[in-house]
Amino acid sequence: MLEISLLILVILSVVAVRSKDLVYAVILLAGADVVLALGFYLLAAPDIALTQAAVVAGLVTFIFLIAINKTRRMEEVGK
Repeated sequence: MLEISLLILVILSVVAVRSKDLVYAVILLAGADVVLALGFYLLAAPDIALTQAAVVAGLVTFIFLIAINKTRRMEEVGK
């Protein structure tokens, strides 16, 4: 189960980095953070998993979305 979650984590991270839409990339990274929290839980570290899910997947995603809302949503290619 841990290997599957790590594979999903890598796939979500690569797709997020290659995404041109910043909101879509932030949502993918939030999903990757939830999968990482699941990995911590599977490694018998529930305190770290809870912190990962609450702070990184929750608070940091919210801050990223506020910052994107105050800027342009799409990455400009070619400049």
